Amino acid sequence: MTSQQGAPRVIILTGASSGIGRATARELASRGHRLVLAARRAGELTALARELDPSGSRVIAVPTDVTEDASRRALIGAARAHFGRVDVLINNAGVTVERGWWWDDPDPLRVLRVNLEAPIELTRLVLPEMRARGEGHIVNIGSVAGRVPFNGMYSASKFGLRGFSQALRREVLGTGVRVSLVSPGFVRSEMTRAARLPMPGPEVIARAVVDVLDRPRREVIAPGAYRLLVFLDSVLPGVMDRLVPPVFRRRYAHRRK
Repeated sequence: MTSQQGAPRVIILTGASSGIGRATARELASRGHRLVLAARRAGELTALARELDPSGSRVIAVPTDVTEDASRRALIGAARAHFGRVDVLINNAGVTVERGWWWDDPDPLRVLRVNLEAPIELTRLVLPEMRARGEGHIVNIGSVAGRVPFNGMYSASKFGLRGFSQALRREVLGTGVRVSLVSPGFVRSEMTRAARLPMPGPEVIARAVVDVLDRPRREVIAPGAYRLLVFLDSVLPGVMDRLVPPVFRRRYAHRRK
């Protein structure tokens, strides 16, 4: 089946059990896509899959630890076994340092393993079949923190993911494989649940993801207001040096304990 605009596609979605992932799963299911939902929390993941498709024919749950090679390969294998192919990979799983400063964390590099290494490795597993078929779409969920640095380890992972996405897009030009980056600003999720900032719900990002599948673009920043911050950081970094620290303190005040 050709993956035409609006046609149902087979989509792997990581980090699907909560936040942006859960909202995206619901939005994609409402459009009739076939979904392979991945996350570590089996209970929440299975409940979501049953909510979206009680029959289990269009939506399946595959508990996955994206940092483990065997688990990643099992996820891709389950998608192929159930649906026969993978049309779209959405790399959404993400973590940050939960408390304190990253340099005080016992394992800060796990942020890189989840946010950067896992998308690269999952892409490596699905890319050959996409290139052979002459179509496919890789959608990486980045962050405005990958354009406006404010959190060392998290920003490093998202800057890296942006670079990977942009380079990969050029590497596969002409093959029929598309690569897009969706870069959210602050939205309500488990990662931001204690933040002291006004934020929209994750549905705004879910809609951006669905839209980029139908109208592929290099990068989408959502909500759109964050484009101003990206612009300011590129042309007036000194101004952002004064603006970012207070916002950072409000965003992460609950973690400085």
